[in-house]
Amino acid sequence: MAKEIFMPKLSSTMSVGTLLQWFKEEGDSVSVGDPLFEIMTDKINIEVEAYEEGTLIKRYYKEDDEVPVNHVIGYIGDSNESVPDHPPGSAEGNSEATSNSDDNGSAPSVMEEERQSVNAFTEKPRVTPAARRVAKQKGIGLQEVPGSGPKGRIHVADVVSYSINHASPKATPLAKKLAHAQGVNLSGMQGSGTNGKILKQDVEGSLASPVTTTQPVQQVKRTVKLDGMRKVIAKRMAESAYTAPHVTLNSEIDMSKAIEIRKQLLGKIEKQTGFRLSYTEIILKAVAQTLKNHPIINASLQGDEIVFHDEVNIGLAVAVDNGLVVPVIKHADLKGLAALTEECKTLGNAARENKLTPAQFSGGTFTISNLGMYAVDTFTPIINQPELAILGVGRIVEKPVGINGAIVLRPMMGLSLSFDHRVIDGAPAAAFLTDLKTVLENPFELLI
Repeated sequence: MAKEIFMPKLSSTMSVGTLLQWFKEEGDSVSVGDPLFEIMTDKINIEVEAYEEGTLIKRYYKEDDEVPVNHVIGYIGDSNESVPDHPPGSAEGNSEATSNSDDNGSAPSVMEEERQSVNAFTEKPRVTPAARRVAKQKGIGLQEVPGSGPKGRIHVADVVSYSINHASPKATPLAKKLAHAQGVNLSGMQGSGTNGKILKQDVEGSLASPVTTTQPVQQVKRTVKLDGMRKVIAKRMAESAYTAPHVTLNSEIDMSKAIEIRKQLLGKIEKQTGFRLSYTEIILKAVAQTLKNHPIINASLQGDEIVFHDEVNIGLAVAVDNGLVVPVIKHADLKGLAALTEECKTLGNAARENKLTPAQFSGGTFTISNLGMYAVDTFTPIINQPELAILGVGRIVEKPVGINGAIVLRPMMGLSLSFDHRVIDGAPAAAFLTDLKTVLENPFELLI
C-alpha cells in the first residue's frame, strides 16, 4: 500500500514549510534514510529523509511552493500502485473551487492563470537514463537543458554541453526556467532565498514593463515577497508586541572589571577551546547566575498558567540572512566560561551556516539580544514569547562618570530589560537588573 509523504512540523511555531527542492524524481527508487526533499521552515533549512522504501510514485508540489504542515506532498510505494491525481484534502476537482469562469462566462482568474503558467514551465522533460544520471551528478535541473534528440529528448551530450556553457548562480529550477523563457540574465541578480538563492519571484520582479521615450521615466522598485523565515518573524513579533504589555528598564554597567577578567582569561580559554572569550559569554554567565535568584524572570506564560522553570536555558539571538534565529544554551548556569565560549561560538556558526537542528533552538527560558558590535547604546527588544523577559545589550563606550567626587572616564555598557507587565511587576524586574549590574561590575564572583 502506498505511503504518504507529509510536510513535517519541525517546531511549535511552524505552520507552513516552503519546498526548496526535491532530491528524487517520480519513478526513482527510494531507500530508508535517503534525502528526499529540502524545506525552509520558520527558522532553518533542513533536508528531510525518507522513512519508507519503494518508488517515488507522486510529487504534488514544486519548488517554491508553500505547504501547510502535516499535508500530504507525495507518495512512496510500488511503481504500479495508483494514487490520487491531486493531494488529499485539496480543492482540486471541486467544480466551485476550480471553475475557470464565473456565472457570466468571464475569463480565468489571475490565480488560475498563474497556475497554468507555472505548469507550462514545469512540464517533465524527455530524457535518457544516462543523461538523467549525469545531470544529477552535476546538480543540473533538466528543465533547463535543451534536448537535441527526437521531440526534444535530452542526451548526455546535451547535459555536458549545458554544464560547460551555462554556469549560473544558485537558483531554483522554476526560477531558471522562467529566466530562460523571458531572456533574463541571472548573473549578478541578488536572490531573496537562503544564502542568496534566486527564487521565482526574484525573476518576476526583474521583469519591468518597457517605458516609451514620450513618458517620464519612473524608477523601478524591487519588491520581495514577505515569506519563509521573515514572514514568521514578522508574525511572531507583531503578536508579542500587541499581546504582551512591554515595559523596558535601562541601566548602565561599568565594565572595567569585566574587561580586566576577559584579558586575564582570554589566552587560557583560547588555548583550551580554540575559541576567543567575548563579552557575550561573560554577560551570559552573569545573566544565568542572576536568573537563579529571580525565578519570575525565568518563567513563561502558557495559556492561563505561569510556568516556573527549574532549568536556566538562555537563547542567544543570532543574525542570519533574511532573519534572526535564537539557538539555546541549555543549563547555562551550570557551565563555566570556557564551556560557554565553545558552545556559543559553535551554535553561532551553525546558525549562520543554516545547520541548526530543531533541538538546538527549542526550550529557551530567557533571551539575550546583543547589539554591542554596533553603534547602539540601548534599545527596546521584543519578548520572545512564551518567555516573559528579554535582555538587550548595547555597546561598551567610554563615558565621564563621577567616582568619589572626581570625574573619570569609564567603559560603560547599556542594558535594556523588556518584560511582560501582565506577569512581572516593575519592582521584581528592577531587582533583577540591579543584581545583574552588581554581578557584571564584580565579575570575579562568577569564578567562585
